[in-house]
Amino acid sequence: PAGTWLLYLPCTWSIGLAAAPGCLPDWRMLSLFGVGAVLMRGAGCTINDLWDRDYDRQVARTASRPLAAGDVSTFQSLVFLGGQLSLALCVLLCLNYYSIILGAASLSLVITYPLMKRITYWPQLVLGLTFNWGALLGWSAIKGSCEWSVCLPLYFAGVMWTLVYDTIYAHQDKRDDIMIGVKSTALQFKEDTKQWLSGFSLAMLLSLCVAGMNCNQTFPYYSSVAAVGAHLAHQIYTLDIDKPEDCWKKFASNRTIGILLFTGIVLGNL
Repeated sequence: PAGTWLLYLPCTWSIGLAAAPGCLPDWRMLSLFGVGAVLMRGAGCTINDLWDRDYDRQVARTASRPLAAGDVSTFQSLVFLGGQLSLALCVLLCLNYYSIILGAASLSLVITYPLMKRITYWPQLVLGLTFNWGALLGWSAIKGSCEWSVCLPLYFAGVMWTLVYDTIYAHQDKRDDIMIGVKSTALQFKEDTKQWLSGFSLAMLLSLCVAGMNCNQTFPYYSSVAAVGAHLAHQIYTLDIDKPEDCWKKFASNRTIGILLFTGIVLGNL
């Protein structure tokens, strides 16, 4: 469930930051967005597998996926996708009108992201724009609209974070990707990966500080930002980009980063 966590956690940051000073985050919204994250991450996987079924057959790690393996037909997967999106719509309709429009606007990113690896070496950037939409949506679900001085830095921080963890993830498949002609930041950065990841991490931390200052966050928040920085530094320093198992371990550990930051937001609010 690592991908579901990485989609959900930016929503929790935004919901937490939008809570009134001295108050806990809205548990109903946290629950609603949790259900939405499961459904939309699932829908994203279905769309991805539909676009990539021919590629997936040629990559060892993905050859057993249901569409690639022929266990599920294209028609069956489209019916399943319709069910996923219908349930996700039910979740979206529980929000205010501003958030319904804002949430619906993300669907174009969800649909087109899987195509990006065919045309650019930066599909991870498009994934970041897609996966961190909750950093905007969580705030608007609580407040009725976005406070851009908080939401945009938070969103940008999330995009930088995605560039870190998904570049690490992409290093798992780089040999297969070269053979089948799929692009990624892992292939773009090559041996310079750690320098790029360090730059993205610094940009993430600075953006989190800006978001915190713009909504009057307190000491526990900045302590958690420092802990996030330490975690990222350790991840990058110890990363072995030529060992798929290490790449997976580092990728999955990013859940801890998201939880650390959420904890700091809650404590900072209190």
